[in-house]
Amino acid sequence: MPLALLALSIAAFGIGTTEFVMMGLLPNVAADLHTSVPTAGYLVSAYAIGVVIGAPLLTALGSRVPRKRMLLLLMALFTVGNLASALAPGFGTLVAARVLAGLPHGAFFGVGAVVAARLVTEGRQARAVATMFLGLTVANIVGVPAATLLGQHLGWRATFLVVTAIGLVAMAALARLIPYVPLDAHQSLGRELRALGDRQVLLGLLTAVFGFAGVFAVYSYLASMTTEVMGFGESSVTLVLALFGIGMTLGALVAGPLTDRALRPTLYGSLAALALVLVAFRFTMHVQWAALVTVVVLGAVGFMTTTPLQMLVMNKAQHAPTLASASNHSAFNLANAGGAWLGGVAIAAGWGWTSPTLVGAALAVVGLAIAVTAGLLDTAKGASRVVAGSPLPERRVSPSSSRASGS
Repeated sequence: MPLALLALSIAAFGIGTTEFVMMGLLPNVAADLHTSVPTAGYLVSAYAIGVVIGAPLLTALGSRVPRKRMLLLLMALFTVGNLASALAPGFGTLVAARVLAGLPHGAFFGVGAVVAARLVTEGRQARAVATMFLGLTVANIVGVPAATLLGQHLGWRATFLVVTAIGLVAMAALARLIPYVPLDAHQSLGRELRALGDRQVLLGLLTAVFGFAGVFAVYSYLASMTTEVMGFGESSVTLVLALFGIGMTLGALVAGPLTDRALRPTLYGSLAALALVLVAFRFTMHVQWAALVTVVVLGAVGFMTTTPLQMLVMNKAQHAPTLASASNHSAFNLANAGGAWLGGVAIAAGWGWTSPTLVGAALAVVGLAIAVTAGLLDTAKGASRVVAGSPLPERRVSPSSSRASGS
């Protein structure tokens, strides 16, 4: 794998850290800004709103910007958003800063996935995309726990200053390691929008919304499940979340090679496994060692869905994949919000802390049904060939290509 993927992974590490660290800092932020924890929870939603809005908007605005330059601009916006979060004088400005920090998230991963696929030979594109996503998963193992601990001892503002520094390091790595990646000569906003309207792309995005919502129906309440059902103390919550992050990393490592071999079977298998593991978690949650093992497996099968979904929309929008790729992250964040909401509805209805597991399993089954339907329609159309190949007919680049042009 090219060293340039390291730069994308560093950026993904910073993005993953700032996305999830707020969940652990809510009590600290609420106390410092004199608001309640539920109100402070809007800061999590604010970031997700930024992702949903920014992914298609910024990708569309940058449709004719060279990809290396676009990555640098997006990471600069991310860095400014986190600096604004660290310096926010009040709750309202912090909400606005979180939206700002979330705006480049989807667009960065959308453009980054296309760049990653250009850097490797045919048959290794999914592994390259999964390597970029490793930064996101490692953030859940190292970045989020460390940043949460830092925020608890030095104040939440220190956490966002550190993330700002990570953003600066990522910008330097992108500038140094990412080669010039040429745009398609025929690429335009109109072409991107037409590609986004493709039936297979839309079904892929819909699969992401429902399938990944199954993960967040449970993950959003994993801390409470740890103390209320598993019987662990509050000090163990960080460990449980880190185990979930380890599972995510294992899932990313496995998903890349499997997706390169057979995209749709990998997607079907991961969604089916997700539904089964979520049902099993309802029962293993009452046995501590079994619960911890299930948390790792849940993280693995849940994150295994991301690489095939990313490659699917890129390949089905093969002549204009950037907007579709970025919109996939809007779909993932809609899944985050929707899954958390539906899991909360089940708990509020009095069905207990284990009820989100069945909600998540049902959502995963819906996602699987949509994916299978899309596959059958694709076959009926005579497009049943494996779609894990190169998503674009553009000239390939190598890390030794010109770094000056388009930067």
